[in-house]
Amino acid sequence: MKAVLLAGGLGTRMREETEFRPKPMVEIGGKPVLWHLMKTFAAHGVTDFVICAGYKGEQIKEYFLNYAAHNKDFTITLGQSSDLVFHGDHLESDWTVTVADTGQGTLTAGRVERIEPFVRGERFMVTYGDGLADIDITALQAFHASHGLKSTITTVRPLSRFGLVDVDEESLVTRFREKPQMEDWVSAGFFVFEPAVFEYLRDSDAVMLEHEPLAALAAERQLAAYRHAGFWQPMDTYRESVLLNEMWDGGTAPWKVWK
Repeated sequence: MKAVLLAGGLGTRMREETEFRPKPMVEIGGKPVLWHLMKTFAAHGVTDFVICAGYKGEQIKEYFLNYAAHNKDFTITLGQSSDLVFHGDHLESDWTVTVADTGQGTLTAGRVERIEPFVRGERFMVTYGDGLADIDITALQAFHASHGLKSTITTVRPLSRFGLVDVDEESLVTRFREKPQMEDWVSAGFFVFEPAVFEYLRDSDAVMLEHEPLAALAAERQLAAYRHAGFWQPMDTYRESVLLNEMWDGGTAPWKVWK
């Protein structure tokens, strides 16, 4: 099964970082957040990736074209480019990575539509290139297969961004709740799709995946919801990138499910 990673957006809410590189290439612990996400999939045996590139996609291409140089020591004789020796192995030698240019301004449904040739005729997964989780990919795949539907979405109950204040009928504060867990479920990405999903993605360059396509699947009762109760953290803002780095540096990164 292939994992399709949406990595082409502008990342406008992280302009401190994305002015110079695509958001999935922002580093957590010295590695692109995209790498962390791929390691999560690989821990469950999914090592065939299709990356939907767009904004500054050349940086993603360069990273994987020169992956060994980015991740291993090497010796080179300057002036003799063929005289290059890499030292040691990296743990990603069995990964297959396709980097597809899906356009600068294409929205998420259109990006998935454009990579159809790379996943034609097979079940595949899709997620955003900037959200980390300790999700059990194997359990998600089994959940999807057991329902026999065209699509599955992963949902989570996030923490509130703000602390809440409870007030009684006399306008007196009764308690503070520091960023409690919300009651509602939201999309965390990590979709599983059957090939039939592409019929919902025709001419969709200007369409968000979670708008018309998933709404149509839900209306036809062809969209299951896998509930993830563990860790999930999107990296939408610079503050969230700092938070993820602090977790990694402190040895408390819940999404590190690999050895």
